[in-house]
Parts: sequence; structure tokens; C-alpha cells
Amino acid sequence: MPELRHLKRLVVTLCLATTLSFTTRAATSLRAGAATTDITGWLGLSINGNMTDHVGTNVHDPLHARAIAFDDGHTQLAIVLADNCLIPHEIFDAAKKRVEERTGLAPENILMAATHTHSAPAATPLYQSEPDQKYQRFLAVRIADAVELAIANLEPAELGWGSRDEPRDVSNRRWKMKPGVINKDPYGGTNDLVKMNPKPGSPDILEPAGPTDPEVSILAVRSPKGKPIALLANYSMHYCGGVPGHTYSADYFGAFCDRIQELLKADRQDPPFVAIMSNGTSGDCNSINFREAVKPEEPYERIHRVANDIAELARDVYAKLQWHPSAELKAAHTELKLGVRKPNETQVQWAKDVLAKAKKQNGQYPGWGPEVYALETLAINDFPDQVPVFLQAFRIGGLGIAATPCETFAELGLELKKKSAVKPCFTIELANGHSGYLPTPAQHKLGGYETWRARSSYLETDAAPKIQAALLNLFEQVK
Repeated sequence: MPELRHLKRLVVTLCLATTLSFTTRAATSLRAGAATTDITGWLGLSINGNMTDHVGTNVHDPLHARAIAFDDGHTQLAIVLADNCLIPHEIFDAAKKRVEERTGLAPENILMAATHTHSAPAATPLYQSEPDQKYQRFLAVRIADAVELAIANLEPAELGWGSRDEPRDVSNRRWKMKPGVINKDPYGGTNDLVKMNPKPGSPDILEPAGPTDPEVSILAVRSPKGKPIALLANYSMHYCGGVPGHTYSADYFGAFCDRIQELLKADRQDPPFVAIMSNGTSGDCNSINFREAVKPEEPYERIHRVANDIAELARDVYAKLQWHPSAELKAAHTELKLGVRKPNETQVQWAKDVLAKAKKQNGQYPGWGPEVYALETLAINDFPDQVPVFLQAFRIGGLGIAATPCETFAELGLELKKKSAVKPCFTIELANGHSGYLPTPAQHKLGGYETWRARSSYLETDAAPKIQAALLNLFEQVK
């Protein structure tokens, strides 16, 4: 009978709808896990972050790879931050390959980044520091181990995200100087219109050349019973420093992790609580107030002051979070081919002439001199004309995360937050590789250290708008 057939169809439809409803809920129920591994290495390794090389003879605090894994039933993502200055894509690629082979997690769904501490063993050659190949292999394995352990720790979880500004601890470090002040570059030129890290309190400084991003963003993970599992923070501040030479330290990135664990009363859990501080868009920012003369500080004093400020703010944001027992996970990625600012024949000859006359002192050239940039000029001359730049965007619930391999200027990060199809969002820099500084085209015209051609700054002058456009497109894909 027609009525009976209609009734049967209705029952089938209702059953399918109920099944789909349960499937959707199951697919979006969340699991998360976190873990750390020790990546300190051994004494005697070169330390990145300086114009001259020095080797580690002391460990102030251990270095870690800190990872969080997420699983919504359909998609798995992982984020891992390593306490290192700069990590080339070859190390991250090797780590991702290992994770994929051992867990099945796709490499494009893993975001790996360096924190940018300047007090860690070198992972990439830069200026006069050379990495130890055994340490590079060790680093890749230990970063992969952190992700694998985080996946092994997956458990039912809830997410919360939020942010608040902390402007006291971040300043733009590129300054326009008063008329008549000459800014010299290492090539003998005097056309730079800005100076990086001028003398604090100097009467010659005029105004900062760019903005800062004072926002502290957090993504928090807890169990359904309220036990803290992990917390990922993001702040656009380069690093603190104040670490004695020849010493390994995670800088304020590590100190924050220790302090927020204490504030959340998450010590000695099983499995352990994992805190992570990621570097935002801080290519032109640090923690120095250039308007005032520097006050003498003890070693690590600024590290702990900044870490405490940010941790206390993060604790306050955490206390007011709205918690989500389910969250959809999405990821998108792309690879750009960007040009390299290679030297011309005259510049290559200049470098050869400088080094032919140069004399080393204690086996090294003086820091910040033409000799170092002559070395860098010849290194960049051997680069290909174009290099790949890997970009990512994640959406974790309602939060967007962009990833760039560059030391990205704050201006670009602010634009991404303003224009992104996913809000709120933030950027993790030095992710999935190291592609040097990323000034905007306007900042390139101003000159200054961040634009000087070297392995620390070599992408084409239009790289920033191309990367910004690509990241905005990725956010569109994951919205």
C-alpha cells in the first residue's frame, strides 16, 4: 500500500539521520596527547645565534622538543616546538618521514618549528657556526619521538583558546634615526635608513620603523575532568638573551613552560603536563625598551621577568576559557618557489678580495665586520636561483594557526590576523624550515641588518606579500 511504503521510507530516513547524527558526534569528539623529549645534546657543540662561533661548555637548563597531538576521529594533527635557534627543512623533513613511517600521520599534518633561542647547539650553518652532523641526526629523531609519544598519549580532551595583550615585554628593534646620523652596513655603504638595536636611550633615535604585536594567544587542552594536559602559547618576541656565553639554555621559551606548569598546579602528573611557547611574528621585535637606557641585569633576569609576565597573563586567560568537548580539525598546505637575492659578479669579487686580505683572530673573523658578510656572500652565490618555501594553515576548532619558515616581521602577522578567514588566529614562525628574515618590500627599502644579504636573509624582496597571500588562501581552505 502507498501509505505503508511511505511509512517505511520515513522510518529508513529517520534511522539514517540518527546514524549520521551519531557519526558526526563521534567524528568530532576530540582526543589529544602531549609529550616532550630532551634535545640538549652534548657539550662542545657550536652555538647558533652569534656572528662568531662559540661552543657549549655548560647547560643552564635542558632543551626540549615539546609536542601536542590532536585527533577528531577524522583528522590527526601535531604541533611540535624545538628549543633551537634555526632548524633547516632537511631536519624537519627527516623527522616527519620518521613519524609517518612509525605512526601513519601525514607529514603535511605536522607543524614543526624552532623557538629561536640563541643558546642552543647549531642545527644549520650560519655566519661562523657549523652544525655537528651527528647532532643534526639526533635532533631529527628526538623531534620525531616527541610527536610519536604525544600520539601514544592520546586521550579524551577538551579545548579552549583565548588571548590578551602584554605590551610591556615587546618592542620593535628597527629604528629610524635622526637626520644626519649615518648607518653603516658591512659592505661599506651608508644608505641604510634604519638601525637594528640602536643604543637604548640614545638621543639619536627617532621612531620605530614598524609595529609590534603584543597579543599573547593560548590554546589549552584538558581532560573532561579538568586535568590540564597541555598549553600552547604564542608571543611575537624574538628572544630575551642574557645567557652567559658557551651555555645552553631554552631562554624565556623554556622558563615560560616551567612557570605556567607551576601556576596551573600541573606538576608531577602522569602523563606529564606539557607547556609550549611558540614564536609569533618577531623578525623585527625584541624585549628591549629603546626609549630608556638599559639597566644592569643579572644573567637570566630578563628571561624570568618576561616568562613570569607572560605565564601570569596566560594563567588569567586560562581561568576564563570556554571549553569545547569536540573540535573539528583541518589542515592545508602549499609550497611556493621564491627567488634568491644572489650577488652579482662585482659583489662576489668584493667578497673574494675582502677574504684575501682578512686575518683571523683565534681562528675566527671579527663579528659584524665585512669578513663575515663576505663569507655569507659566497655562500649565497652557491644557492639555486629559486628555493621552495613550505607553508601551512591549521584550524583547531575555531582557532587558526599559520606556519611560515621565516623570521617574519610583525606587520605581516598583524595583517594575517586582520584578514584571515579564520578568527582568532596566530602565526608560528621558523616552522618547517629556515628561510631567513621576511621584511616587507617597504622595510627592504629602509635597509638594516634584517635585509643584509646572508643565509639569514636571502629571499626576494617581494617574498612577504607572496607568502601573505598564500597563507590567506590556506586559511580560506580550512575555514
